[in-house]
Parts: sequence; C-alpha cells; structure tokens
Amino acid sequence: MPNVQELRINGKAVRVEADRERSLLGVLRDDLGLSGAKYGCGEGRCGACTVLIDGTPTRSCITKLGAVASREITTIEGLEVDGKLHPLQEAFLDAGAMQCGYCTCGMIVTGVALLREKPQPTREEIVEYMDGNICRCGTYPRIIAAIRRAAQAVKEARR
Repeated sequence: MPNVQELRINGKAVRVEADRERSLLGVLRDDLGLSGAKYGCGEGRCGACTVLIDGTPTRSCITKLGAVASREITTIEGLEVDGKLHPLQEAFLDAGAMQCGYCTCGMIVTGVALLREKPQPTREEIVEYMDGNICRCGTYPRIIAAIRRAAQAVKEARR
C-alpha cells in the first residue's frame, strides 16, 4: 500500500502518493515530471541522477523516498532563481561543457555543492570532488573550466 509523503522539493512542499521504498529518482521523474536527473547506471556510480539533499550531492537512483521525506531536495530545476540561471549553469553554457548533455545535470548539481563548500576550489579540489560523476563524451576539461569560471563569476559578483 502506498504511503502519502510530503516532500520539500526546490523550496516547495509537494504531496506525493508513493511507496516509501521507491527510488527518489523514479518519483521525481515519473510522478513529478522533474526530468533533469537522469537514470544512468542505477547503482549510484555514474552521477547522472544526482540531486542535493539538504545541500549534499546524493544519488537519487539508490535513495529511497522514505529516507528523504522531511529533508530539502534540490534538483537542477530548482537552481534557477526568478528566471535567472545559477552561475554554474551559465558557465556550462559559456564553456561548452556539455556534449550529449546526459551527465550535465548531475555535474552541475555536484558542482554547485562544491562551490558552496569551497567557493574558490583549486583544479585538484574540483577533480577530487567531481570524481564519480562520469561524462561518457569526455568533456572533463570543459567541465573543470566551467566550475572555475563560475567560481570567478561568484567572486566578482560579491565585490
């Protein structure tokens, strides 16, 4: 029997009727139409399904709905504010950091968490933090450049 859950997604309370054992990814995509997080490996290893749970990058394909019922969930769709893209989303566009786009949402969500934790990360810190997010097209240099570009944009905006 399904359990009614109230979720906090992208700053809003959302009611969902779903079994607590379903994957968060399935509920986001199939029930709520939030298709940014992608099904990649289904084992939490590729990063395509990454969302933020209370600000921490989390693989939604292996996260049970019941585990996040009272926590803040942020998807790629929740990063824009008042129609303005997050600086990292802008940087990905400017740097051409996506090719097929399948990994992009997970990369951006993980990168946002990195920039919140370390506003001016070194190249080595970026590589270490992003480890586990797989880009099959191999655009890693442009992804790193985008994260560095966003860090610089945020720094300049604070001046």
